[in-house]
Amino acid sequence: MQITSIVRAEALLRRLGADTAPHPGGLLLAHLDRVRTRLALWRARPALQLAGLCHAAYGTDGFPAALLPLDRRAELATAIGPDAEAIVYFYGSCDRKATYPCLAGPGSAAVFSFRDRFTGRTYVPDLCLRQDFAELTAANELDLARRDRAFRDRWAPDLLALFTRLRPLLSAPAWQDCLAVLGPRP
Repeated sequence: MQITSIVRAEALLRRLGADTAPHPGGLLLAHLDRVRTRLALWRARPALQLAGLCHAAYGTDGFPAALLPLDRRAELATAIGPDAEAIVYFYGSCDRKATYPCLAGPGSAAVFSFRDRFTGRTYVPDLCLRQDFAELTAANELDLARRDRAFRDRWAPDLLALFTRLRPLLSAPAWQDCLAVLGPRP
């Protein structure tokens, strides 16, 4: 991945206030960078790493404060590329209440029904997008669990159950990290 893409993305995020926006465990920009770094450690492709850095640009179902309105998607695409921006949109558009119970691995596309919270559309995304979503979701949630013991104690069993269902979509390093962070403590 080109360093210039990261620099452009970080500059945009700063202009949008991510460096001063509160987020569980600190400031939003620090969280976003940790998610990107985690994806890099898992050897995720460059577009997914950039999406990790910008994953909250449009807000999420769990963090509704949007940095950028949807009518400015081209601005983010210019900074990180259209592939990475599409992942950011997909991640931010997830209606978690409708989608999470339906998530499953690659062999069961019929039960990976995704609901877009912005449009209300329900569909089955392609395998690559489902894999990107699983990896980004894991990187995001594991960062929160690492930073906040109360979050981990409260949500670890549910998150581990979610990532177990998504296991076929996760890379080996991501799955090992899920087990290390969310698994039972000795």
